[in-house]
Amino acid sequence: MANEPLTEAVLESTRDLDKRSTREVLDAIHAEDRRALDAVGAVLPQVEAAAEILTLCLKGGGRWFNVGAGTSGRMGVLDASEIPPTFGYPRDRVQGVIAGGEAALTRAIEGAEDNGDAARAALRERDLVPGDAVVALSASGRTPFAVAALETAREMGARRIAIACDPDAPLCQAAEVAIAPIVGPEVIAGSTRMKGGLAQKMVLHLLSTTVMVKLGRVEGNQMTNLMPASSKLRGRAVRIVSNLADISEEEAARLIEECHGSANDALERARRRS
Repeated sequence: MANEPLTEAVLESTRDLDKRSTREVLDAIHAEDRRALDAVGAVLPQVEAAAEILTLCLKGGGRWFNVGAGTSGRMGVLDASEIPPTFGYPRDRVQGVIAGGEAALTRAIEGAEDNGDAARAALRERDLVPGDAVVALSASGRTPFAVAALETAREMGARRIAIACDPDAPLCQAAEVAIAPIVGPEVIAGSTRMKGGLAQKMVLHLLSTTVMVKLGRVEGNQMTNLMPASSKLRGRAVRIVSNLADISEEEAARLIEECHGSANDALERARRRS
């Protein structure tokens, strides 16, 4: 069909998927997943441009919103939710907005992706302003919820970034920077939680990690601003402070406790004492 989205195409090499052995199915999926890596590699210049925009927005006091529906929306919320514990960055500065609200994180909310007005309302409720940035995600690039988010961002003067798998889709046309890795047809036609989802996830963690590095939230490759809210993370914080300050783990643990759990503050205190 002339108007068929790229993400709805049928992969000729897996038309007999239901007749294959377990290993053959696994091999087919794995082989196609490799295409996602190459596709993301091909759009790194666009990822770089988006990372620069997001860094400038956050440095200027603005906020970053990941907006999407279904799998894309869940990944956007997930990536945003990982930033505070990993980088100690304020929770309100990077947010995820998913069609259908929190309930959509664990189950499908029928029709939510088609409700563009809900996207507009969600961003207005969050007082979107010109210093903010909206990253809209949709594998097909045609999801009304995601497209409406970028339209709202344009109206409000906020920055606009699209992540999709079709460079000619409406979502990409509505963006300042369009990141569109072309992954090709899915192993199961139209199931964009597969390669399409994988590519979007790679782009998200490229963006979030790079932006946090540029904002000084790591030292070297150590997450010195992590929030040690579990025994695993407390142990990691102790090792980070111990290694970077060249002190014993016992001393590092004591300093972190004195600093109310802040590895970064403990590291600074250790260095002042040396």
